Amino acid sequence: MDGDVDMAGAEDAAAMELDDMKKRLKEMEDEAAALREMQAKVEKEMGAVQDPATAAASQANREEVDSRSVFVGNVDYSCTPEEVQQHFQSCGTVNRVTIRTNKYGQPKGYAYVEFLEPEAVQEALQLNESELHGRQLKVSAKRTNIPGMKQFRPRRANPYVNFRGRGAYVQPYFYSPYGYGKVPRFRMPMRYSPYY
Repeated sequence: MDGDVDMAGAEDAAAMELDDMKKRLKEMEDEAAALREMQAKVEKEMGAVQDPATAAASQANREEVDSRSVFVGNVDYSCTPEEVQQHFQSCGTVNRVTIRTNKYGQPKGYAYVEFLEPEAVQEALQLNESELHGRQLKVSAKRTNIPGMKQFRPRRANPYVNFRGRGAYVQPYFYSPYGYGKVPRFRMPMRYSPYY
């Protein structure tokens, strides 16, 4: 009799565990659906799925912004965007200062300054080799990156590996003690070497 009661209790426990698992699965599916919906909404807002006309417009907009911007090199690592903005304030109205950082948040040592008017770029170029925080700044007009136009760098051969090339192996010339046309009497047998 006790065996029947234990068996029924085990079946109830298994059924409750199964219901609990089904409930958790339903919650996870609902959460996944909500995440997919949010992802689609963000992609729509960001314009990830762009038609060619929109892509061309954004490229033209980027070129227009770059024509109003300058690249500033050799920026001190302790410089803040406000200090760079004050340095370039005499050239014109500064719209934005971007100091690039690495993945740890430390400055890379260069910045981009965007102005409201394109004429300010010529004024900013006059500040080339001016000093900020005791360092000589390098100011140049910002260039526009063209997507997919990365310069190809061929792979460098490993200098630690003896590389002979693909040609046939040419033995170095040496003076034969036997004279022209004469060969030594006992030769070493030639060994097969597929790499020469």
